[in-house]
Amino acid sequence: MRIDKYLKVTRLIKRRTIANEACDAGKILVNQKVARASYDVKIGDVVEINIGMRPLKVKVLKVSEYVTKDNAADNYIVIENE
Repeated sequence: MRIDKYLKVTRLIKRRTIANEACDAGKILVNQKVARASYDVKIGDVVEINIGMRPLKVKVLKVSEYVTKDNAADNYIVIENE
């Protein structure tokens, strides 16, 4: 699954277009490397989101195409929330 879609499905970012723009701006890192929107997310990847005042670092636990609102947080674990 593409990183922009993963961020939207897991509700880490509200809209896919915003996730896509964040990737283009270099604000999304995967395993400490700038990720393009087309990056294919894998289990175990560490995703850093540098949008807004507080950066967020999460580790991917599952990659699911469809996720309900209640189960969205089961796809990742927060490593660092400054």
